[in-house]
Amino acid sequence: MAELIFGRRIGKDGTVGEAAWQRFVAREIMPRFADGLTIVAASGQWRDPATGRISREPATLVIIAMAGKGDDHERLEAIAEAYKKLFRQRSVGIIVLPACVSF
Repeated sequence: MAELIFGRRIGKDGTVGEAAWQRFVAREIMPRFADGLTIVAASGQWRDPATGRISREPATLVIIAMAGKGDDHERLEAIAEAYKKLFRQRSVGIIVLPACVSF
C-alpha cells in the first residue's frame, strides 16, 4: 500500500488547480497504476529543512493498493519527480506499508 502526499501550493500565492491536478493524475499516475487508486482532499503542513519555517497548505493524498511488482518504488518515485518538476515543488511524501487488501 502506498500513500503519496502532494502539497497543492505553488509559491506564496498560487495553487495547483483542480483541472491541472486532474491532468496530472491522468498523465502521470493512472498510466503507472491503472488498477485504481483513491484520492482524498487534505490539509497539511511541512517544515522547510533550510529555514525551519512551517508552511500550511491544501494537499491531496493518493492511496494506491499495489500488487507488489518489482518496479513499484520506481513508479512511485517517477510520479513524485514529475509532480515536483511540473509544479515547482520541493518534495512529495511517499509512504509504503505492507497491507492485506481484497476487493
